Amino acid sequence: MVESSVQSDADDNNQQVPSVDIISGTVEAEPHTNGSEDHEEEISGCGAQYCCNPNWGPFRFIALFFMCFLGFGSYFCFDTPGSLQDYIKDEMKVDTVAFASLYSLYSWPNVVLCFIGGFLIDRVFGIRWGTIIFSSIVTGGQFVYALGALVNQFWLMQVGRFIFGIGGESLAVAQNTYTVSWFKGKELNTVFGLQLSMARVGSTVNFLSMVPLYEWVQTFSEGYQALGYSLLFAGITCVFSLGCALILGVLDNKRSKVLHLDAAQSGEKIKLSDILTFPASFWLISIICVAYYVAIFPFIGLAKVFFMRKYDLDATTANSVSSVVYLISAIASPILGNLVDRTGRNVTWVFMAVLITLGCHAMLTFTFWSPFISMSILGLAYSLLASALWPMVALIIPEHQLGTAYGIMQSVQNLGLAVISIVAGLIVDTSGYMMLEMFYMIWLCIALVATIAIALVDSGGDGYLLMSAATRKRDFPHPPADAKLNEAFDDKL
Repeated sequence: MVESSVQSDADDNNQQVPSVDIISGTVEAEPHTNGSEDHEEEISGCGAQYCCNPNWGPFRFIALFFMCFLGFGSYFCFDTPGSLQDYIKDEMKVDTVAFASLYSLYSWPNVVLCFIGGFLIDRVFGIRWGTIIFSSIVTGGQFVYALGALVNQFWLMQVGRFIFGIGGESLAVAQNTYTVSWFKGKELNTVFGLQLSMARVGSTVNFLSMVPLYEWVQTFSEGYQALGYSLLFAGITCVFSLGCALILGVLDNKRSKVLHLDAAQSGEKIKLSDILTFPASFWLISIICVAYYVAIFPFIGLAKVFFMRKYDLDATTANSVSSVVYLISAIASPILGNLVDRTGRNVTWVFMAVLITLGCHAMLTFTFWSPFISMSILGLAYSLLASALWPMVALIIPEHQLGTAYGIMQSVQNLGLAVISIVAGLIVDTSGYMMLEMFYMIWLCIALVATIAIALVDSGGDGYLLMSAATRKRDFPHPPADAKLNEAFDDKL
């Protein structure tokens, strides 16, 4: 799962606020309402109580609770292969390539679905039913995955992960759509940061809890059945998130009726013809997106056994090390997002993040220093890159093309993750973890070169991506992307 954090000034400019897929970075435009929030209807019964009354200010924050936990089950279960890596390989009698397919199969459907998730929410299911359906798909996929382990059929586990992937990314789009609908013009940036933190908490709890859970299950079961029961118990988090989707649908329906609001829409507009107008900087950003994240998510998915072998850690401690990246990210993402917001200079921050990440992988490869040190620093670098990289697209692409731009980035990113996950497993089976680390470092060098190329391209133009936030505000009252949008309209006229 790919995540990002976007801090936007759109609230101040009364522009559409893009919602961001915190797993994969997809940005969706803000939904519109009919502007009739001033019209209220008299309510009675439960609706007359504060906790059920949409006119009561804190009512939004009751909904926020369910929004934050809407994706908790998805994030928790996404990394169950990573936290149980050695047990899955041993009990299911598979090599690292087959194991890595559990991650790859999640990404494959999202090479395509990133383009149509918003359309399904807007035009087919609606936000409420769409959220419930996608959450149900995630839940169903997790239980098929668990059933595969229970009956000792690895192919069924793979089918379950594929189903899980079909619902996972689209559920994130639905979550962002709800968020923009409820919090636009108010606490939107804060809420996005909070949701990203909650996503990382879900991943962290998975790494910290699955081995103890598996060991407990072994007290009344054994072998592949113990693995299957452990995954079934993990699926309870998906059931919990599905319950949140149902409750959130009820709350949103009540809010819409009382405040006379239109149903929320993702605002996603995908036009492949737009890619002909995208600047070189966008394609370089896409290269960074792929080259950087393939050195993060496949690495974490295979890291447990690496830590056990190189540092002689037990399974629980190795998972604790793997969880550090997500734990640090949960705390640091909102803070670093605010830092990038205030300082600007996105390219500089991206360069620093990639360079630090490269150093962390070098530390893991060539030293025997405590892996907690390198993984903690990696968590900071990972959070910094997400805070600086994804907003750059909104700075160089006109708003009406953002759906296309982020759709392409997410598609390319998922394609890269799907392929590299398998390649990483193959490298482990044939050459070992040392060569795998070298492989990741090569990709980070590619990301570093692409970042330097962006700096050169931008400095040869208006230098907007290299500017401080204060300079941008002084010299460009309207971002260059807006100017491009105006020029497009002038051409039509």
